[in-house]
Amino acid sequence: MRHETIVDIQAGTDAVWPVLRDVADWPDWCETVERVSLLGDGPFGVGARARVKQPKMAELTWEVTELAPDSSFTWRTKGPGYVIEGGHFLTPLADGGTRARLTLDVTGPLAPLLWLLTGSRTRRYVDREGACLKRRCERTP
Repeated sequence: MRHETIVDIQAGTDAVWPVLRDVADWPDWCETVERVSLLGDGPFGVGARARVKQPKMAELTWEVTELAPDSSFTWRTKGPGYVIEGGHFLTPLADGGTRARLTLDVTGPLAPLLWLLTGSRTRRYVDREGACLKRRCERTP
């Protein structure tokens, strides 16, 4: 199961990337994230882990599996019979803006059941997170 949303942001990647990668700050600008707790003392990079709580969802531990500085990161969580992978990708636009692409992939033997139970909410959350990122990065300081 896969969901993807794309938003164009009228701000450069140099402004969008710090907002996107500062996962601990997400609850301050998007209502689909209640709490993010970084685990460990290291920098945000491959191997970094965070506990994420979203409304009406179980708290999950996510681990960064890929990171391209200033442009993308992917993280993953898993449980019995499923793996969820979230991708966050930034691409510069010719007009100086940024295209943000947010993806969510659910795989494993229990993925169809998990998607049936949470897919509608999950899709709404991913779409809303894209809109929140746009609003946060385009706001006037």
